[in-house]
Amino acid sequence: MKHQTIAARAEPVTAAALAAPALSIVLPAYNEAENIPVIVGKIGEAMGGRPHEIIVVDDDSPDGTAGVTRAVAREHPHVRCIRRVGRRGLSGACVEGMMAANAPVVVIMDADMQHDETRLPVMLAEIEAGADLVIGSRYVEGVRAGGGFHKKTRAKGSELATWLANRITGRYTTDPMSGFFMLRRDVADKVAGAVSREGFKILFDIVSRYGAQLDIREVPFEFRERVAGESKLGFLVTVQFLGLLVSRYTGGLLPTQFLLFALVGTSGLVVHMASLYGLSAAGLNFTLSQTIATYIAMTTNFAFNNEVTFAHRKLVGLRFWRGLVTFYAICSIGALGNLAVAERIFELGTPVWIAGLAGAVMSALFNYAVTKLVTWRDG
Repeated sequence: MKHQTIAARAEPVTAAALAAPALSIVLPAYNEAENIPVIVGKIGEAMGGRPHEIIVVDDDSPDGTAGVTRAVAREHPHVRCIRRVGRRGLSGACVEGMMAANAPVVVIMDADMQHDETRLPVMLAEIEAGADLVIGSRYVEGVRAGGGFHKKTRAKGSELATWLANRITGRYTTDPMSGFFMLRRDVADKVAGAVSREGFKILFDIVSRYGAQLDIREVPFEFRERVAGESKLGFLVTVQFLGLLVSRYTGGLLPTQFLLFALVGTSGLVVHMASLYGLSAAGLNFTLSQTIATYIAMTTNFAFNNEVTFAHRKLVGLRFWRGLVTFYAICSIGALGNLAVAERIFELGTPVWIAGLAGAVMSALFNYAVTKLVTWRDG
């Protein structure tokens, strides 16, 4: 009943909505139940009589976003829902939405109404005029972030991220960090198999890989305050973006996910040493202190990896505790391998630091590869 009431807020279905769509609008969503009916109506108003479809890609939101979307779709057949279970991540949601699109043109935009839907016809006109990719930019023609970036620190952070991104993309756009962009379907098919499914900044990934090959144009828009729900931006997005930056800077030689795993491992070393110092100061003997500190570091590494590195496969409930046990076991094997490799290389006459580094790298690669397959496996 609640979903039916919410669905009634959207505008009545029109003949244009039943025609073959000229534009597929992909809305990645997480906890956007309140916003879906509103944005569907606003998009309808913005598109006028132009046929379009709306694809909501929901990452199994606990607030019932999928149910609300389906309730809306019963009254508005141009609306569809893809509910993703067991996987998360904005980039992955965008790719799945693009691949499910029926129209010759696809647009990615937020479901929280921070992106200006009235710019959709303008962006579509640019595509029809020959553009491959049209970006809704917060920084073109004097436009700035607007209400959605009311905090100065956040605005400055966004500008810094944009500056860093442009060092890699080659300045093909003023706003490579935008989450509001439109592209031809054939371009979407081309980039889908190459971009990272993890993380949040899919446009940066696309432009950094294909910027020189695409006719890229920009349309200014003002970033709004979100209407309901909570922002998805934060520490997780920042860390994942920095990992993606380094990965793209190395030409993809170092995968983003491995870089995040290594970063977490480095933080674990700090945790280990702090724990060892504290336990030793409390009067425990070295062997016991070292053992406890090792498992404290493993536990924090597991928790951080679960939240950051493998956020799209995040383990919860009983699966969290099962995952922790497998993580202990795998990292213990990796530690033994570390010792074996380091000792063998040292016996060959190499300096201590080289032998130690080789063992550490081997251990990190082993732990990453095996925990990815066992601890955070799909399904």
